[in-house]
Amino acid sequence: MAGKLRHAQRERDLARLATRQHGVASHRQLLELGFSIRWIERRQEEGRLSAVHRNVYAVGHSRLSSRGRWWAAVLAYGPGALLSHRTAAVAWGFQRLRRGPIDITAPSGRQGSERRKGIWVHRCQIRQEDETTRDGFPVTTVGRTLFDLAEVTDFDTLKGAAEEADRLKLLRLGELERVCERGRGRRALRPVKRLLAELDDVPDGGRSPLEIRFAAFVREYRLPQPVQNVHVLGLEVDALWAAAKLVVELDSWEFHGHRAAFERDRARDPKLLIAGYRTIRVTHRRLDREAAQLATEIRQLLAP
Repeated sequence: MAGKLRHAQRERDLARLATRQHGVASHRQLLELGFSIRWIERRQEEGRLSAVHRNVYAVGHSRLSSRGRWWAAVLAYGPGALLSHRTAAVAWGFQRLRRGPIDITAPSGRQGSERRKGIWVHRCQIRQEDETTRDGFPVTTVGRTLFDLAEVTDFDTLKGAAEEADRLKLLRLGELERVCERGRGRRALRPVKRLLAELDDVPDGGRSPLEIRFAAFVREYRLPQPVQNVHVLGLEVDALWAAAKLVVELDSWEFHGHRAAFERDRARDPKLLIAGYRTIRVTHRRLDREAAQLATEIRQLLAP
């Protein structure tokens, strides 16, 4: 009886683990839960464990979501492995989900030295300050993700990702600078330093680069000073001229990298409009190319 109870508890523990890891578990984790090698083999024979990679299994099914495949890739390379590069950018939400290999950064000399199908492994030592978690996944920090992204993509894509990270209020220029200091000799240095220059790398109380640029734009064109980062109807807006009921939303990347952000923003505007608030959206590109026109439009909207 006691043995049956222990087994039932292990099954419940496995169900919780598989749920947390989007349907997958590793051989090591199964042994740690108390299952025997024979039990693992029998479950495979029954089709209740399906091999995804060597020593990584889908639990109770064979079809995995994209996030299940991410977890399988992390588990395939053992403790210390992280989502990185393009996959980390998707996990953070500043790039679109794409087809192709899953990017994993894993410490040198650890398990899983062989190549795994569908995984692009990057071998290097990761500092503790460059790793974190996102939605439960071990992942490189935003700064480290952008730095790594600079080595596997072109500059326009890198800048678009940085601007979307900015819009999501995830970008911290100081963090990115510190990653640069630790990355001497890496080919990412040149594009990342160019990126920092183009994002107006000016310390300003922790505000995002686009918030800093917009504040400078208001001063340069002598517009009335709005209130920034204020709540309207329970929504935080980036800038507000209350008397004119004019809201500015700072969009750092016109083409949103993920559907949830796009839909969320489009749901905000009608709510504000019904209450009499007009919303204009300001991007890095507009400040670069159409600043004078934008200033004229804002003056007209502020006019009685």
